[in-house]
Formats: sequence, C-alpha cells, structure tokens
Amino acid sequence: SRAHRGAGPKTSPGRRRPRTPARAAMKIKVLQRSERDFVSANGGIARHNRNADPQLHPFERAREYQRALTAVKMEKMFAKPFVKAMDGHLDSVKCMAVARRPGAPLVTGACDGELRVWNLQGLTCGAIVPRAHAGFVRGVAVSPDGARAFSCGDDKCVKMWALDEANRSMEGSALSTYHCASISNSIDHHWKKPMFVTTGDTVDVWDYQRSAPLSSFEWGCERVIMSAFNPAESCLIASTAVDRSVGLYDLRGNTPIRKVLLKMRSNAVAWNPLAPVNFVVANEDCNLYTFDMRNLSKAIGRHWDHVMPVLAVSYNPNGQEFVSASYDATVRVWSVDGARSKDVYHTKRMQRVLCCNFTPDGRFVLSGSEDANIRVWKAKADQKLGTLTDREKRAGAYREALKEKFQRLPEIRRIKRHIHVPKMVKSITNKRRIMREAKTRKEENRRKHSKPGSFPHVPMKKRQIIKELE
Repeated sequence: SRAHRGAGPKTSPGRRRPRTPARAAMKIKVLQRSERDFVSANGGIARHNRNADPQLHPFERAREYQRALTAVKMEKMFAKPFVKAMDGHLDSVKCMAVARRPGAPLVTGACDGELRVWNLQGLTCGAIVPRAHAGFVRGVAVSPDGARAFSCGDDKCVKMWALDEANRSMEGSALSTYHCASISNSIDHHWKKPMFVTTGDTVDVWDYQRSAPLSSFEWGCERVIMSAFNPAESCLIASTAVDRSVGLYDLRGNTPIRKVLLKMRSNAVAWNPLAPVNFVVANEDCNLYTFDMRNLSKAIGRHWDHVMPVLAVSYNPNGQEFVSASYDATVRVWSVDGARSKDVYHTKRMQRVLCCNFTPDGRFVLSGSEDANIRVWKAKADQKLGTLTDREKRAGAYREALKEKFQRLPEIRRIKRHIHVPKMVKSITNKRRIMREAKTRKEENRRKHSKPGSFPHVPMKKRQIIKELE
C-alpha cells in the first residue's frame, strides 16, 4: 500500500502541493412554533394570524358589507325594547324625576295628588304619599344628592320631602312648605346649589331656607309653562311660555336676557349636559327644535317624526341623544344631530305619554302615560341585559362600526329606517307627507313664476321663528 501511495506524480522539493479548497458552510433554518403563541390561556380559543395587506384581500369590502347587512338585520330581529310596566297609580302619571346619580330612586306624581317612590333596581314601589297635593301634581324634582324631593301642585304649594335613598322610601309628611302666588306648572332643581325654580304667572327662584322667592321674573306673558337650570352656567334659566316664546333669564342681574317667539307654543325645554350652550324645546307643531343660546334667530336642528304635539323631552346623561313623549302615544329616541328618530316605542295599551326621562346610567328610558302606568324601556332596543363577556363586547363594537361605515348605502339605510308604528300614526304620517309635498310644490311654482327675489326660499329651521327679542 505504501508503494501504491507513492505511485502518483512526483513534485519537486521546492514546490508545495496545491491545497483542496474548503467546502462552504451550510445555513439551516428551523421552523419553531410554540403552542402558547397560537392558543390563548383562557378557554383554549385558537388565534388566527392575518396579513392586513389590502392586495391579498380584494373582496374585503364585499365581505364587510355583507356583515354590516347581517348586523343591521340582527338589530331588527333582536329589538325587544320593552322591559316592564310598573302599575300602582290610580290616575294619569303627570310628572317624574330621578336624581343625577347611579342607583337613585324614581319619584313620580299623578293627577290625583299622589306621590310614589320607585326602586329602579327591583322595579318595585318603595313608598306612597296618597294626598301630597290637592289636585294635580304638576311637577317633581330631586336634589343632586338624592336626599330631598320637591313637588308642586294645584294647591299653590311647593313641598320638600325627605328621601331615603338607601331604602327607596319617603316620609309621609313634608319637611317644608313654600306658598306661591299662583299655581306652579313645573319645578326644577339646581345642578349644584340648594335652590329650585318654579313657573306659574312668573318664574320664581327659591332657596331651601327662605319662605319667599329669591328672584321673580316676568316678561310680558300671562303664564310660564316650564323652566330648567343650565347645567354649566349656574345663573342661567331657560323657560317656555304660553305666548309661544322661549326665554332666557340671568340670576346675576335679576333680568331677562333674550327670548325668541315661535309660531306655536313649546311645552317643554331641556339643556344638553354635554354641550350646555344648546337646548331643545318640544313644540305643539309636532316637532322638536334645538337652539344655540348665543343665536336664537334660527334653530340649529329640527327633529320631525311625531304626528301630534310633543309634551316632554329629556336628555341622556351622555349628551348624545334625547327622548321625547308625545300626544300620539309614542316615545321616540333621537340623536342630537339627527332629524329623524332613531327608534319609536309604543304598546297597544299605552295612551298619551305625558312625561319621560332617562335613568342615571343612560341605559333605560322611563315614560309615564295617561293609563296610570310607568313603563321601562331599553335605550338601545337590541341590547342584551345582564353581564357581557369581553368577546361579546368586541363583537358588538365591531358590528356597530360596520353599520356606521355602511350607513349611507340604500339597502342598509332602508332596513335601519324601517320601524313598525301604530296604524293611526302611520295614516297621519302619510297624510302629512302628502300635504308637505303639495306645499313644497306650491312654493316652488310660486317662486318660479314670480319676480326674482320677491318670494325667497326660507329654510325649515327658520320658518317657525317669528322674531328674536332682547
């Protein structure tokens, strides 16, 4: 073997033998996956990784549109807004009030002079004051801390009651009685201070410790219907009167500031708690108007779906929506910037609705009607009662985002606008639509065949306003 190894070509002693080049190192990548990266700790739900590159998903918008269509259909399918009817009153429920804090009880007044306190957690009656006033209970209010309740009635008296918030009860005798010069139509409590305002022949501001009003306002009208304190500016009051005016009063100067005169009377007024410069009035012309107190020459919003006079209005504590009660026996929920109602609540037995309110958490709507019942509704008709899991919350938020994204498309808009209403409301709505279209055609023809500028176009938000006074 040694001879065999030496049989190769010989090399000279001065030259080295050429070295064989070394092989290149090979790089190997190993796929390593951990099970905990793909399975969550709770429930064992598999995670799906997704590439968000839009080029890889050419049909993403079509899929989202189909999901939005399914979501808006599910909203109508699961819409069951009615929760419970609380009975007990023997006459029409004229007014209601609840403190602006979670868990506060509801105080209602009836046309037979009775006051009741309701536990909103158990939806039961907690206390009854049978003859709180002689005649109608015109208005009720609750202090911000929930310790005092106030009521006014046809006996020209305002009474202060001790309210036990823990037991949802009320003492049978009034703590104090304030005598007014005329019958009070409404009462409202200050948002922070121990003060309240009543309306009758004048607008009177009262203090807890005084038997006479601190201030009285009168501005050329026989009777004031309702007033309300501004939530941010503590010295500002808005009121509606029988002379078709909506007025503003300032406590610092004890003088009226300004008022606007409408074509028809306004029955109620409410301030927006989120945007305190805006307030909404419920009018006899079946509409609601939103005004900016800095400019009353025109309304910044007109809300038109009711077919009979609107009697009451109240804002959600979040300031994004409000509820109205009407003579047409319906309760409607509105968005602050929407001209048409988001939803309408009604039952076969519910008669004319005289008052309405939101619960302090904004999740439920309360209404009182002439059939002596207080009804509890969901603020969102398809919301699920009870505790929601995180997965349900995320799925609900995703569906809401899809509906908002595709809300302008005709099919989704048609399904979302479709609302079942009573036959009477439907027939009146059709008649009003025909009359409105005929009036619009008449105005267009008159403008077309008149001298340019002799018949100018007046926006709908200005048509009901006659003039502004200061």
